[in-house]
Amino acid sequence: MTNEQIGQEEEPEIIYIPDEEGNEEEFEVIMKFEVDGSEAKYMMVVPLDSEDEETDEVYAFRYEEEGDDLQLFMIENDEEWAIVEETFNTLVEELDGGAEND
Repeated sequence: MTNEQIGQEEEPEIIYIPDEEGNEEEFEVIMKFEVDGSEAKYMMVVPLDSEDEETDEVYAFRYEEEGDDLQLFMIENDEEWAIVEETFNTLVEELDGGAEND
């Protein structure tokens, strides 16, 4: 951790994803990660304007960045989804475990 990060909360990363009708909805990026043995990158997002934070649904996308352009891809393959879900759960467990040790 650099000195600049100590004592500062990170600004949430907000992205806009169009719904079925083409209306852009705001989502907060809660995690980005790569899966070992793959060049694919994934992000987990939650709706920004959700009324009930306890039941926020987490959405996962494979993404590619080229400069300022961000392309999101739905995860439609069950095998890919299982890998992403397992990686996400492992990372969350590591974060939760790390917070208890402070």
